[in-house]
Amino acid sequence: MHISNVILVNYRNFSKSKFNFKKGINTIIGENGSGKTNLFRAIRLLLDNNIYSSAYKLDEGDFNRTLLDWRGHWIIIAIEFEDISKDEAIQALFTHGTGIVENPVDLNTATYNLFFRPKADIRHKLSELAEGDITGLNSVLNEININENYETVFFGKSNVDFSDEEVYKSLVGDFDKVEFPATIDTSLFGIKVPNQLSVAKEISFTFIQALRDVVSDFNNNRTNPLLTLLKNKSGEIEKAEFEPITKMVRDLNNGIETLKDVQTIRTDIKTTIKDAVGETYSPSNLSIKSNLSEEAEKLLQSLKLFIGEPDEDYEGGIHELSLGGANLIFLTLKLLEYKYRKNKGTFANFLIIEEPEAHIHTHIQKTLFDKLDYSDTQIIYSTHSTYISEVSDVSSINILAKKRNYAEVYQPANGLSEKKITQIQRYLDAVRSNLLFAKGIILVEGDAEEILIPSLVKNVLGLSLDELGISLINIGSTGFENVAQLFHDSRIRRKCSIVTDLDSAFIDTTPLDSDVEKVKKFKSKVLNSEISGARRKIALDALVEGNDWISVFYANNTFEVDFITAGNAPEVVNLVDTIYTNDTKQTQATDELSSSDIALYGKRVLTMANNVGKGWFAIMLGKYITTETVIPDYILKAVLFAKPSFSRALIVNVIKFRIKVNNDLDLDLNLDFSQVNKGLLDYQAELIDTASLVTMLKAVIPDDQIIDFLNWI
Repeated sequence: MHISNVILVNYRNFSKSKFNFKKGINTIIGENGSGKTNLFRAIRLLLDNNIYSSAYKLDEGDFNRTLLDWRGHWIIIAIEFEDISKDEAIQALFTHGTGIVENPVDLNTATYNLFFRPKADIRHKLSELAEGDITGLNSVLNEININENYETVFFGKSNVDFSDEEVYKSLVGDFDKVEFPATIDTSLFGIKVPNQLSVAKEISFTFIQALRDVVSDFNNNRTNPLLTLLKNKSGEIEKAEFEPITKMVRDLNNGIETLKDVQTIRTDIKTTIKDAVGETYSPSNLSIKSNLSEEAEKLLQSLKLFIGEPDEDYEGGIHELSLGGANLIFLTLKLLEYKYRKNKGTFANFLIIEEPEAHIHTHIQKTLFDKLDYSDTQIIYSTHSTYISEVSDVSSINILAKKRNYAEVYQPANGLSEKKITQIQRYLDAVRSNLLFAKGIILVEGDAEEILIPSLVKNVLGLSLDELGISLINIGSTGFENVAQLFHDSRIRRKCSIVTDLDSAFIDTTPLDSDVEKVKKFKSKVLNSEISGARRKIALDALVEGNDWISVFYANNTFEVDFITAGNAPEVVNLVDTIYTNDTKQTQATDELSSSDIALYGKRVLTMANNVGKGWFAIMLGKYITTETVIPDYILKAVLFAKPSFSRALIVNVIKFRIKVNNDLDLDLNLDFSQVNKGLLDYQAELIDTASLVTMLKAVIPDDQIIDFLNWI
């Protein structure tokens, strides 16, 4: 038996979300605050028999904040299982019978749901409201107190998708139309599960929380994993085996009690009491006894772990280990606890691990993930680690995307064939798997773009790609199609920009009889590149057609050529003396790069780049990128597509950065930004729009890139 999906409705930061899971290992990826811990909490409410009973009493803070008013709404946590065991206890649970099931139903899937809902009297009042009676609805809702009027119940045998808005309305009601059902359709929404039946009692479920302060956990008797293991084992020790130890403890207690100093203190206490209050009020008896327990459980709890770091002879306590070492030991003990539980003959085994990578070396992370593939156990991880995501099966990944007041869930392999999934899996190495974590993605196929685009954005806009939440991925010769297919309505709903070259000819490629062999070869190469570029455009345009999540941005020629076309000849000229040692060559190269003729500067910059290698050329050029460098239009548009929305605060920061740049560069122009600065205050207060800011900036710095930036966002 394994979890096939989890649906969360109105629970914490999940409005209506659905997670898909498979047998074996599953991975949850998401940024901080995206809801990974909330998902695990929801699963535990249904499957963890060790969770406190008070946890089932939810409160106002557990409702999703997209609800304008939580009152009357339901929180729904629904888990679907597949490959249901034919054991009587499990069949009884899902068929809601009691006692022995003579003819168990052959179930393959089953559901187990938690409803946090208004109690029957409130639901009855809502169902009696006339359609459209908003006043009556508000009257009922206003009397709701969450502690008095809400209940937590468990249901099974549902066969609907609770994340569907229409399904929710048919179960809970339509608050806009004021239509509420009088009864629950049990054929759709299931039947209440009796209190004496529980999935949690029939399975092995182990939750390993995020490893943040394990030393304090070891010092806490309730959370110490070693004590948990020892308690489990203490009941298995045979009495005859433990009897010699019991006798030793008893003799030790007697020995301590008969020590001369102990007896002296006992006598002195008795004497002092009598001297103080007299014989009448003195205790009749007084002893000093050693209280070492003779019970196996309590004696075992006195044991402590002493461990040596790898390649060290010293053996110390947990508090002396490195953070990574302590975390690894804690995780190991929790895994052993899981094994002990698993061996007790349960019908299904679940292991939930929250962010196991904390303070653990990357090689250990990858090894850990690889080794924990228990064939009869479903494992669900949450992680920030690209190293763990690298070795995760893309078809078993759920991605959490943080939105305003809620989170979305994406399954990157949804709807893809096995062949396409295999293609994607090959490319999600530790670097490229960054795209699973990003808010926006830019795909490039060259070293120059990978090296220089981040520098261009940082120098010109004052923001890094990381600050914008954008991952730039160099796919090399992989082919954009293999990676871009991840971004789709059915898979990852994030913007993906593809940046590539058209390789249009920048010279006349017409063959001439007068052409020497070298010129003929060059013309042929340029022409072939142009043909390939045209074919690439046809293929990529077809790829993105009808898909709002992907767009292609083309350099008319190549990055190096278009970089100069944008107005950046001076930056490239800085490299002439490094690449050429001959004075004549240096002069010729400088003149050609500074020319307005693309045939001259285009050929020259490509010659220079090919001379030293395009990657190294980009590294060298990176030293000369400044705040005055111009971002080519197609690159700026690609960045803005990958981040489709900019907050007003972010826009203001970019404008202030460009104002500072221009003030620093002011060559006695006496730039006056007073009106712009006033406009920024009005803009932050939402008194004016972006177009008004553009007008103000044009009056002072009409040629600055901030104008294009604001016009295109």
